[in-house]
Amino acid sequence: MGYYRPKSTERIAKGDTWKWAATVVLSALVGSGATLAVTPLIASHNASVVDMSGTSSSSTPVSTNVSVNVSSDITKVVKQVEPDVVAVENFTTSSSPFTDQSQTQESDIGSGVYFYKNGNDAYIVTNNHVVEGGSKVEIVLQSKKQVQATVVGTDPYTDLAVLKVPASNFQSVDPIQFANSDDIQVGEPAIAIGTPMGLDFADTVTSGIVSGSQRTMPVEEPTSQQTLDYQSVIQTDAAINPGNSGGPLLNASGQMIGINSSKIVEQDFEGMGFAIPANEVQQITSEIIKTGHAIHPSIGIEGVDMSTVPEGYVNVPVDYGVYVESVTSTDAKNAGLKAGDVIIAINGTEVQGIADLRTELFKLQPGQTVKVTIYRGNTKKTLDVKVGEEQSVNTTDSGNNSDGSNSQGDGGYSYSQGGSQSVDPLDPFSGFGN
Repeated sequence: MGYYRPKSTERIAKGDTWKWAATVVLSALVGSGATLAVTPLIASHNASVVDMSGTSSSSTPVSTNVSVNVSSDITKVVKQVEPDVVAVENFTTSSSPFTDQSQTQESDIGSGVYFYKNGNDAYIVTNNHVVEGGSKVEIVLQSKKQVQATVVGTDPYTDLAVLKVPASNFQSVDPIQFANSDDIQVGEPAIAIGTPMGLDFADTVTSGIVSGSQRTMPVEEPTSQQTLDYQSVIQTDAAINPGNSGGPLLNASGQMIGINSSKIVEQDFEGMGFAIPANEVQQITSEIIKTGHAIHPSIGIEGVDMSTVPEGYVNVPVDYGVYVESVTSTDAKNAGLKAGDVIIAINGTEVQGIADLRTELFKLQPGQTVKVTIYRGNTKKTLDVKVGEEQSVNTTDSGNNSDGSNSQGDGGYSYSQGGSQSVDPLDPFSGFGN
C-alpha cells in the first residue's frame, strides 16, 4: 500500500493538483480519545423505563420475529468475484557475509486478480510495488493453495505488473470482467477485495463509494521514493489497508473499475484510497502480455532534475527543468539536442523535472513530433524532436541493473538501486505498501 502525506501546500507546476509526497507511516487504530457508548438491554419483560418528562411508566413486552434477507448486491458481487482474487507473496534472497549460503524469505504480501486466460496460462494483475525486488513470487488461491508464479513483466510508471500461473489453478473460474472506467459515476458503489495485514485476513471485503473519478497522484520508485510520473486515479472511501494493493476495486455489477494502489495517511484524514483505472490497466497489461514490457513514448535522453544539479555546475538562467546527461536516440541528435542542455518545456507546457517531462510525453504517441524548449547556456531554443518509444524493464531481481546508477531515462525505467530489495519502502511491515 502506498501511503501519501501532503507536502504543505506546494502545487504541481502544471496545474492546480496538490502534490503529494510519500512518507513512512505506521497507522494503527488506538483506543485513546475514542468512547464506545453502550445502551444496556432491558432484561426484564416488565422493566420500568423513564420517559422524557421523568415520570416512570410500565412497559409492555412485545415479541417480534424479524426476517432478514442477507442477499444484496455486495454479497452477490463477492460470491462472483472472490475466486478471482489471490494473495501475492514476494520473496527475496539474501546472502550471509559469513557463509556461502543464501536464504529466501517472504518480503511482503499484497493482492492480485485473475483477469485473462490464454490456452494453458492464467494471467494475474497486481501492483509493481508488490513484486519489485523479488527473487520469487507466489500466489495464494482462495483454497489456500500456494502456486509459484512467473513475472511476465512490470511497469513502474503505472505501478502495474503481470504474473502467470497454470490455468488449471482456476478451473471453473471465469476471469474478472473489466468495466469502462471512463463511465464511472461519482457516488456509485465501490467494493474492494484483498489481503490486508497478511493471509490471516485474506479475502477481506470493504465497501464504499467512488469519491472522485479523476485525481492526480504521484507514482514513486519504491526504494528511492523518487517521483517517476503523475497518474490519474480513482478515489474511494472503501477501506484500503496494507495488503490491498493489487486487488480489485469493483462496481455493483462485479466488474473491475480499478486496481487498488495507495491511500493517504495523515492526521485528520481518513477514507482516501486510490485505484488505477481499469482502462489503463487493460492497456498496460495487454502490452506486457504481448511483449513482456509496457511501451512508453520517449525523446531519447537520459537526465536528472535540475534541483539535483550542484549550483554553478551549469550556466543557465533557471533553476528548474531537466538537465540532459546524454542523448541516446538518433532522432534527438538529429533534432539538435545535446548533453548539457536543460529542457524547460514540452509543447509549450513548463516542466519542473523528470516526472513532468514524462507526464507530457506520455500524452503523445511514438512517431509524433514534439516541440522541446531548452536552455543552452543563456540561449533559449525550441527544437522539433520526433517521439520514439522505450520499453519498461522487469523490476524483479532478474531484471534489475546492479550498477547502482540513478540516471533517469525519459521513457523507459532506468533507475536502479541494485541487488535484492524489500518490496515497498512504505509498508508498515517491510516497506512501501502491500
